[in-house]
Amino acid sequence: MLNTPLGKRMNEFSFFSYQTNEALHLSEREKKIILECFDKITYELSQSIDKHSKTLIASNIELFLNYCTRFYDRQFITRENVNRGILEKFEELLNNYFVSEKPQLIGLPSVAYCAGELHLSANYFGDLIKKETGKSAQEYIQNKIIDTAKNKIYDAGKTVNQIAYELGFKYPQHFTRLFKQKTGVTPNEYRSMN
Repeated sequence: MLNTPLGKRMNEFSFFSYQTNEALHLSEREKKIILECFDKITYELSQSIDKHSKTLIASNIELFLNYCTRFYDRQFITRENVNRGILEKFEELLNNYFVSEKPQLIGLPSVAYCAGELHLSANYFGDLIKKETGKSAQEYIQNKIIDTAKNKIYDAGKTVNQIAYELGFKYPQHFTRLFKQKTGVTPNEYRSMN
């Protein structure tokens, strides 16, 4: 499989890292399609091997995986109410994170941390957030950091370095770089504009 087009695409199938509770929910019609894929793979495996076997087996496995991708995409859409609840919990998790001592104790919230707190695998969580918001989970977290930072910058009694440490940055220059990347201005420039 390594030297096939499928071998080169394997890292695209993020659902391999999903937890069992994030399993694919199939309709009867979808189950039929999946079973037909398995039948074709089984048929090829039961034949005597010839020069076409490897290609046909890999092609049928790729077809199966492409259907899984399609069905997961559908699942993210049809389970929108469940997903909306997760997005709301994610937002609440981030809000609570930044009013707690966690940023100073454990640093910036990671995608893996947030997924774990929501009892999801990082890949499923990332795929779900991307489908719901159009942003990666990392971008979503960074936007929350910037929104929180903007509110803290209004407090003229705090230096930019203090704000950076309060948010969980180990190095204030990383905060300044992210802030400028996201807003187009440095934290000090933002403070003087407002």
